[in-house]
Amino acid sequence: NNNSTTPIIHAIIHATPRPFNHPFKPSFNQATNHPHQVTMPLPKRWHKNKKQPPPGFEIIEPILEALEHELRDKVKESTTNKRKTESMWPVHQINYQKSRYVYDMYYHYKRIPKQVYNYCIQQKLIDAALIAKWKKPGYERLCSTYVINPSNYKFGTTSICRVPLYDRGPEQQTAQDPTTGCLGCASGKSKKGKAAGPRNIFGNKYGQNLAAVQIARERRLEEQEKARELAKQKAAEGEDETDDDSDDDDDDDDDDDDSEDDYGPTPKAGIWAGSKKLEQQSEQIAGGGDDDENDDSDDDEGPSLPPAKKQKQG
Repeated sequence: NNNSTTPIIHAIIHATPRPFNHPFKPSFNQATNHPHQVTMPLPKRWHKNKKQPPPGFEIIEPILEALEHELRDKVKESTTNKRKTESMWPVHQINYQKSRYVYDMYYHYKRIPKQVYNYCIQQKLIDAALIAKWKKPGYERLCSTYVINPSNYKFGTTSICRVPLYDRGPEQQTAQDPTTGCLGCASGKSKKGKAAGPRNIFGNKYGQNLAAVQIARERRLEEQEKARELAKQKAAEGEDETDDDSDDDDDDDDDDDDSEDDYGPTPKAGIWAGSKKLEQQSEQIAGGGDDDENDDSDDDEGPSLPPAKKQKQG
């Protein structure tokens, strides 16, 4: 009889010793006599309670911290009036930008040592799987490993962003991947020299090359410092400036006004390029050109494979 055995079962349950967090017995806070609230741990900086970063990590640490804060802010934003997949765009895009930044600083600009690069991979600060794809021909600008997984798309294909622009129809020129928001991350050029995709694959600040932006700002600061030293030397020598020099000074004043906004130590745009001038300079640097050369560099797709290792001749 079930009715006769029910009290016995209850007696066994209450008499059996159970751990503190057993489902039958909720956990209580002894100080407040209220059940414990399950909360997520606060995010910790990567070098706290972990292996200390190697020398040279301070070069990239401010950019990585800024991207971490940006990601947290975007995750907390309201998703009202947004598609379900669109709310995840910043996650994929910031992951791309963070990985690309460290990748370029190591492979293309040689600003950080290998120990720092390996540390970022070991601590999972960057996407190692995505970087591994960038090292393969045809995947140099891949936005995410998600878009090349056939199981994520119908008919076992890949995303529209992997189709070069010159192979798309007129209605598909501005098509975006619904998961990452990528406009086009294909590599290569057509026979007529048309690029396979836009330089900024996301069309926003997350598609900027932060390594090139950082280097462009460093070069600008060096130029400003040299100009100040030269002005001090002229003032000390008491040289009179010609009309041509005054015209140049007027141009420099205009540039200084721009530098205060986007080139200074604390730019208004933060780690991203806030002006078209700086964005164009960073694109030219990323394309391997100088500021006044390679006018066709806007059609280039940016950095290619890392330098190949020399093979030993046997």
